Amino acid sequence: MEKTQKKKPKNAISIKSLKAKGRISMLTAYDYLFAKILDESGVDIVLVGDSLGNVGLGHRNTIPTTLTEMIIHTQAVSRGVRNAMVVADMPFGTFQQGKKTALSSAIDLVKAGANAVKLETAEYLDEIKSIVKAGIPVMGHLGFTPQSVNQSGYKYQGSRVKLVQDARKLEKAGCFAIVLEMVPEKLAKEITKSLKIPSIGIGSGKKCDGQVLVTADMLGLYPNPPKFVKKYVDLGLSIKKAVKNFIKDMSP
Repeated sequence: MEKTQKKKPKNAISIKSLKAKGRISMLTAYDYLFAKILDESGVDIVLVGDSLGNVGLGHRNTIPTTLTEMIIHTQAVSRGVRNAMVVADMPFGTFQQGKKTALSSAIDLVKAGANAVKLETAEYLDEIKSIVKAGIPVMGHLGFTPQSVNQSGYKYQGSRVKLVQDARKLEKAGCFAIVLEMVPEKLAKEITKSLKIPSIGIGSGKKCDGQVLVTADMLGLYPNPPKFVKKYVDLGLSIKKAVKNFIKDMSP
């Protein structure tokens, strides 16, 4: 009788290898149940995004999300994941205050169950290097960076030259992958080809090495998702119908 070979959980090395071998899939989760569903469906990376702030906690944007909240939700997500890589966003304020705070925050997220952390922009290279030196994989994030919304608005930041240079800086600093958000497709393709590490796009066209979406957006659960989001199902409508039927059944 043949033994079933157990899958090895994905990590920074196996994700990097997918640049040459196949497309990388990444979706968000903030709780045990959704994390378990995503993991069992075969997604490569489960992102505990600081989008928790607006999607899960009702804030206007990601900025109010705290480290404590991210730790609690990373713990929940990690309990539901067996095969995917768990990446946790470092929320606003955890890496802008220097290397010591950044490293301490990253360690807290890893202790909570994350396999890696994600930082926005290429303005904190020393912080990234410090985290990588401690043995914690880091994912970069360029283009539109939600934590900078008060400064830039809802658009990607920088020129073509700067974005290409920033991507290379993040790679050199030790990032194992980079998210490109709302970057023009032609530019995203150029950046992707210039890197040895994978690019994961969101609203940046189909030429990246992988794609990420907020799960609530692609399932039709969150109102007014970005225009670039493909809605794969309208669960919001289905849930409302189910709840109305439940209420109807309560009628005498």
